[in-house]
Amino acid sequence: MPLPKLPTKPASLLSVQDYPKAEAGKAVKPRIAIVEPMARSVEAAPPARIKPVEARKTGKAPAENARAVIAAKPAKPADRPKSSTSRAADKSGVTKLFVLDTNVLMHDPTSLFRFEEHDIYLPMVTLEELDNHKKGMSEVARNARQVSRSLDALVGDVVDDLIDHGILLSKLGNKDAKGRLFFQTKLQNADLPEGLPVGKADNQILGVVRALEAELPTRPVVLVSKDINMRIKARAMGLPAEDYFNDHVLEDTDLLYSGIQPLPDDFWNKHGKGIESWQENKHGTGYTFYRLSGPLVPSLLVNQFVFIEPKNGEPAFYGQVTQINGKTAVMQTLRDYGHAKNSVWGITARNREQNFALNLLMNPDCDFVTLLGQAGTGKTLLALAAGLAQVLETKTYNEIIVTRVTVPVGEDIGFLPGTEEEKMGPWMGAFDDNLEVLNKSDSDAGEWGRAATQDLIRSRIKIKSLNFMRGRTFVNKFLIIDEAQNLTPKQIKTLVTRAGPGTKIICLGNIAQIDTPYLTEGSSGLTYVVDRFKGWSHSGHVTLARGERSRLADHASDVL
Repeated sequence: MPLPKLPTKPASLLSVQDYPKAEAGKAVKPRIAIVEPMARSVEAAPPARIKPVEARKTGKAPAENARAVIAAKPAKPADRPKSSTSRAADKSGVTKLFVLDTNVLMHDPTSLFRFEEHDIYLPMVTLEELDNHKKGMSEVARNARQVSRSLDALVGDVVDDLIDHGILLSKLGNKDAKGRLFFQTKLQNADLPEGLPVGKADNQILGVVRALEAELPTRPVVLVSKDINMRIKARAMGLPAEDYFNDHVLEDTDLLYSGIQPLPDDFWNKHGKGIESWQENKHGTGYTFYRLSGPLVPSLLVNQFVFIEPKNGEPAFYGQVTQINGKTAVMQTLRDYGHAKNSVWGITARNREQNFALNLLMNPDCDFVTLLGQAGTGKTLLALAAGLAQVLETKTYNEIIVTRVTVPVGEDIGFLPGTEEEKMGPWMGAFDDNLEVLNKSDSDAGEWGRAATQDLIRSRIKIKSLNFMRGRTFVNKFLIIDEAQNLTPKQIKTLVTRAGPGTKIICLGNIAQIDTPYLTEGSSGLTYVVDRFKGWSHSGHVTLARGERSRLADHASDVL
């Protein structure tokens, strides 16, 4: 691995006691939280936040694109697409009255307590629809039952006469919820446009919103719904309507943590004063470590990858941040998985991001890895190759467990007979395709040898359904969660908390391909864990940018 310029002090082999390390079980985080991209310097703004298509269209340098994206799309709540009534209420400081549609409660059962100081109004039709959806074992039915239990706890000890005055939402211990909960306790007649069926639930809710506007002329009344058509009908009637924003981790997915930070060409000149370096042998591989300080250090995160690729012919530098203490950081060099001698189950990294991903996948100290990328970037192939190498070669894990959410792209094909693994078989076509690629990599084994290897591999890979994960504990397993962008934050929490001692979890997905209803890029469970786990010393994330499946698939991802 090429090394940077010589440090000012001579390199020395230090003992373990001479340099600081994080305490066991505690993550080392920078003192300055990376939550406001506007506060970063231009050098610290990662060009990886710009989509490759945008960079090609603009033709600008990465630094200019970074300035343009940050200037145009700051992650501020004020930039949410609010209604004019909501914006006027925010300016005047008046609390709003939100009328909740049923799909908001069934999407997020805690939404009752996530409107801060504003009040909530529940029409009787919403309660009727909750009652209709509470039966069954689906996620929607579980959420409906949880909402019903919360409502029962809120109204359980309230005198009937006081319900009209509103129930404090903070009575169950939710201190952030400072508003009140109102129920529809009387019939409200509102004139709806001709042609709208009166008996339909959505139209009844729209009638309630219109009646509330007439009854409370000085109070901002806003409809909150996850249904796009419902919001369109409301706006066509002149009623304020908004989407439910509080489940969004980020307002702009371009600002999602990429796990990669390009360094400026003069990085070593600005951060090389007082640099220290030493070498260590970890997991059978020698690494060079650098302890340095400078203005860019507070913007880095633990386990973030950094690189310098000078255009003047100097050797490139690829590293990973291992520790951060204030304005001092420790970086280590990487293992080059692009070289054939470091191949993983016959697979080598074809680009910079794949090399970063394999360094995370093959690191036994990294318990949780998330890989994002468009179709054809190699997410599944890299995860499966790393799993086979650590299960069958190094024996780090006992077996590979593969699971994914069963959301069809088109029409459902209906009932599938057989056992759990046979039912999950049609959903695991992507893993079968990658297993064929991995089996063909050994050309010296012959047909009989490849058949025996395939049987051995099949015996060490278990395909499990997501529906039977609750209550389980996986010990020394290599767990791969495919298509994780279709999971809600609650579902992905259920899966990640299944990890027992010695288990590694890999989440794969493409947030541009979400098939679950009412789930968006900002509220996806994959976006949720990427944002929450960044900076933890035992997790890592890489956004794969370049497609390696074929020139046809790469071109189709760009132009279609």
